[in-house]
Amino acid sequence: MSLSPRFIAVILAFLISLITTTFLAFVDGVSKGMLFVVSISAFISSFFLVLYTVDILVFREVNKMYRTIHKLKMRDFQMTPRKKLIQESNPLKTINDEIFVYVTKKQKEIDELKKLELFRREFLADVSHEFKTPIFAAQGFIHTLLDGAMEDDKVRERFLRKAANNLDSLDVLVKDLLVLSQMETGDIKMTLAPIDIRSMSLDIFSRLENIAKARNVTFKVKPDDLSEVWVMADADRMEQVMLNLIENAIKYGNEGGKVTVHFSEGKKYIEVAVRDTGPGIPHEHLNRIFERFYRVDKSRSKDIGGTGLGLAIVKHILNAHDTKIAVMSKPDKGTTFSFKLEKAFGSAQAEQGEEDFVTQVNS
Repeated sequence: MSLSPRFIAVILAFLISLITTTFLAFVDGVSKGMLFVVSISAFISSFFLVLYTVDILVFREVNKMYRTIHKLKMRDFQMTPRKKLIQESNPLKTINDEIFVYVTKKQKEIDELKKLELFRREFLADVSHEFKTPIFAAQGFIHTLLDGAMEDDKVRERFLRKAANNLDSLDVLVKDLLVLSQMETGDIKMTLAPIDIRSMSLDIFSRLENIAKARNVTFKVKPDDLSEVWVMADADRMEQVMLNLIENAIKYGNEGGKVTVHFSEGKKYIEVAVRDTGPGIPHEHLNRIFERFYRVDKSRSKDIGGTGLGLAIVKHILNAHDTKIAVMSKPDKGTTFSFKLEKAFGSAQAEQGEEDFVTQVNS
């Protein structure tokens, strides 16, 4: 049923005319002609009065709201034209619903902006802290040498090595920030090609052998009967992923523990899981470990080292491969990071497949 101004005016005018005529019908001396004239007069006068009142008090104000919204250029509104609006069963409810949807949407945007602002402040504080530590340390060693310690050969060499180590840490931090920034802006493109990720994992562990021996950590690849595991990935970036995950498993696992890289073969994908036998990650930290500079145990992280950007880089690299990283952890039972990659060719077909892939890209 339409609630246009004319319809409302007709209904109210009819009711007023009916009530007036009925009242006069009980008065002595009133003829039918008089009742007819009063009825018509009451209907016409009431119709125009109600029409004007409704149009002025309701729909003209609605038009003002429309003009105000358009002046503010609120493109989020999907406003109903006035002609259609007055045909609605309840036009005020319609516009109220649209305003409610808009306000709800804007409130969500405001909440998101507040979260981003909080994240920005935390990020600036973390960056300042991470930069300050190596810079102040190197600065202290150099100023100590300039103040007279340079004359002692042993002290000079020791302090210069310490200053160099801190500057090397600063260089690694800057490079990681640059890589992360390029990943987030899409400046780094993935070049997918068949790679043997099993061989890559063994090579990475051999490079980390000194760290593993220092902590008496053993390395295992499962299943034992797999000699090769071919996947489609960017070799350099996937090496970063595996290096970060295996190195973290060694550093943050228990001494005398074990690091396992497990491959599960599906129809189209290979699932890669890196497991350790460490103390695990508390549940309240699991949703934040992929944030930049986030550390579960800040005191221990200082002793172990690292920029705090490794897992953030891992997440963005895997996202660029159209996959996601998952983490499962239980206290005192270790942590498992897992992700899936598209299967590639067998060992005998890999080289030919890679050549075909490169040919297709070049063409």
